[in-house]
Amino acid sequence: MTLTLPGFDYHQIPVADGVALNVAVAGSGPAIVLLHGFPETHLMWRHVAADLVNDYTVICPDLRGYGASDKPEESGENTYSKRTMAADIVEVARSLGHESFALAGHDRGALVAIRAGLDHPGTVTHLLSLDVLPTLDMWDILHGVDAKVAWHLYLMAQPRGVAEPMIQATADTFFASFIDDWLSNPDAIPAEYRAEYLRASREAVPSIVADYRASAGIDLSHDRDDRASGRTLGMPVTVIQQDWGVELGFDAAGLWRAWAPNLDHRTLTAGHFMAEEAPTEIITAIRELLAR
Repeated sequence: MTLTLPGFDYHQIPVADGVALNVAVAGSGPAIVLLHGFPETHLMWRHVAADLVNDYTVICPDLRGYGASDKPEESGENTYSKRTMAADIVEVARSLGHESFALAGHDRGALVAIRAGLDHPGTVTHLLSLDVLPTLDMWDILHGVDAKVAWHLYLMAQPRGVAEPMIQATADTFFASFIDDWLSNPDAIPAEYRAEYLRASREAVPSIVADYRASAGIDLSHDRDDRASGRTLGMPVTVIQQDWGVELGFDAAGLWRAWAPNLDHRTLTAGHFMAEEAPTEIITAIRELLAR
């Protein structure tokens, strides 16, 4: 069975030479783009999208390298940079007739959303980030034994050809470990969706690793350049995170405020996959953001 978002039309939209994204679209009115995280696909937004479609044009892509989108071979550090992936999303929206749009992202999708907001400030009108820190801050706060919570970041940061065969050898176990460990409510991801996430991920190991490797290289460089130049996110920004800043000993809201002066920072009692575990709270936050 192929899982889709009910009532959505699906398109393969070219975004670059030889690269097209799988995109689900429905609704009418102002556009909002929803970007998924790891190790998921656009299907993670099923509850949120079903509500927003009543008032907005809702655009749900699979990111470059994930799901049913194209997975170009990593030919250099920019192939899976968040700058490149953000440009993909801007092109998707323009192809659908939207020169500006709101943007919500979870996990890896949130990193793409942040980069899109920094690189395309006249295009991204509002920004929602779920359960990440910007790349520069993420690496800065990982120290000592506490960094073990992010062990996969270090594995996938290794040179090409190191992590890929390790992960491919036990792909289902590898990807399932994150779904199972990061959920606080296992029922939030039904068996058929869990199976789809695992299938899509094991078919995308090289591109997923390339995405993560970029975050330890070119993405970090881009963030450092922005910090040095003082560039920030000028649009209204809402950030929702688990309260792991307290556990790891840092001020998440303070770190975010340096990037987003017009910030609404919230913590939520839920697991990492909060759009599936707490969709009502996420829908409310998005609607409040779009009213700002």
